[in-house]
Parts: sequence; structure tokens; C-alpha cells
Amino acid sequence: MSDQIINRVANSAIISLDLEDFYPKGERVVFDIKGNLYEETILREKEFRAFIKEHNWANYKGKNVAITCSVDAIIPTWAFMLIASKLNPIANHISFGTLAELEKELFTMGLNKLRIEEYQEAKIVIKGCSGNAIPTSAYVEIVRILQPVVSSLMFGEPCSTVPVYKKAKK
Repeated sequence: MSDQIINRVANSAIISLDLEDFYPKGERVVFDIKGNLYEETILREKEFRAFIKEHNWANYKGKNVAITCSVDAIIPTWAFMLIASKLNPIANHISFGTLAELEKELFTMGLNKLRIEEYQEAKIVIKGCSGNAIPTSAYVEIVRILQPVVSSLMFGEPCSTVPVYKKAKK
């Protein structure tokens, strides 16, 4: 009998996929229009346009920006469009919504770049632990993307997985 330890996980056909590899780079910031509202309820066009003209937009260079309004106010659509027109040339990415919605959008964009043909009939383990907070929506998105092409999907670590999907045998 041999005392040699054999790593069966390393020798298996299982592919481990770490969603942290798709973690979108760049700082995330919120642009809250609330600060431009009169008494946090009304947007005055003249003052808002002056703000748009004078604001230091360079502070957003290379950042991922969520444009939102954190108070209950009726904001005309064109106001968000004006902000977007200033951020678009300098920010890494802009989105309407909360930071959580921005994070979801960034992950979806990253995961959609996945070359699914590389995973045809593969056995995939989606890694469960990571250093960065991975939104649950990213795990749902990876199932949506990979399920049509893989033979099986699992969650966890290769040595301890939870089955998620197994293709029916023909």
C-alpha cells in the first residue's frame, strides 16, 4: 500500500470558477442629486444648470458612478441626462440607481463577457468564498449564462460542493 497522497480534485475534470475574477475594478461612488434640490423637494432649472456648468466633474475620472436621488422628489428626466452627459466622457461607468444596482450592473457586464463555448459540457463549480462581496445577483446570472451549455453546475469548493444543476442524460 502506498502512502502517497493523491489530489483527486486536482486530477478531476471539474472547472472551478471564481466570480471574484469578474469583480469589476474601479471605485464606486454615488452622485446624489438631493444636494441640488431646493428644500429637498424642487429642482430649480437655472440654479441646477449653473451647478452643472461649475461642478468639478474631474473628481469622477475613472470611477463607477451611480446617479440617484435619495429623497422623495419629482426630478425631471433631463436633469439625470445632464449629469450623465458630464460624467460619460470621464467616468469608467455610469448608471442610474443605487450603489447596489450599480454593482449588479457591473457584474452582469463582466459575466456577459464570458466565452461560454469554453464551458461546453463542462462540470463547473462556482466558488462560494471570496475576498470581495459578490452580489447574489451575480450567482443567479452565472447560472443563467452557463446552464444551457454545461453538463453540471455546483456551488462551493471542489472538495465540498452543493449540486445546483445536472443536465439530463439522453
